[in-house]
Amino acid sequence: MGLFRRSRQPILKSAREIEKMARAGRIVIGTLELLCSMMKPGISTLELDKAAEEYIRSHGGTPTFFQYQVGSKVFPGNICVSLNEEVVHGIGCEGRLLLAGDIVSVDVGVTLDGYIGDAARTWPVGDVSEEARRLMEAASEALKRSIEQCVAGNTLADVSGAIENSAKEAGFQVVREYTGHGLGTKLHEPPEIFNYVNPSAFDRILEVGLTIAIEPMLNAGTWKTTVLKDNWTVVTRDRRLSAHFEDTVAVTRDGPLVLTADG
Repeated sequence: MGLFRRSRQPILKSAREIEKMARAGRIVIGTLELLCSMMKPGISTLELDKAAEEYIRSHGGTPTFFQYQVGSKVFPGNICVSLNEEVVHGIGCEGRLLLAGDIVSVDVGVTLDGYIGDAARTWPVGDVSEEARRLMEAASEALKRSIEQCVAGNTLADVSGAIENSAKEAGFQVVREYTGHGLGTKLHEPPEIFNYVNPSAFDRILEVGLTIAIEPMLNAGTWKTTVLKDNWTVVTRDRRLSAHFEDTVAVTRDGPLVLTADG
């Protein structure tokens, strides 16, 4: 779940804390696998939300996003479900049905024993356009390349640059108003993980114990976004397609460890 926050000092995690986050991450991935199997025309986004809640709670976790507060805003859903031109923070709705040709971004956060896992995937509903397919592949590839940079001694700019360069190679734009983030016992901890190299941002060296949610958001058209009247759902300003992928990653002595790796 990406938000734009001011960075502070990162909170490094012990091996024990990272394992707790990995356990939460396994529930996240189980939830995403369930939702992927539901990507069929006629399913409502509220059905996806409720199925996720049931799975998470039945496995001992709680949905991290439910009632999450940002200023005076309170998020009403258990997960974020964003269709087509919706970038992030879409809210499950009984009247919003999946249609053949849609692409659906699902973002899941799980809290287990006080620690959080956070991941997102974008899937097709049946056959989709060539542009949609390329966009999803590009967002997934950008995530993969950025994770490879999560090595102690590298910098946040290395991670951000991998996302930006990968997107540019594929001919797409990265969202600039929303970022990845640190996480642990809180959903949004420092540092911010930009999807592009931001020359005005304070760069940091990656240290062992850093845990971050990296979340490339790629748009088919302009990188600019706007927020709908529900005050949560972010859409592309030109209403062209967007794709979102995210994983929780720990920097370890042995390199990057994905805590939300697909099973």
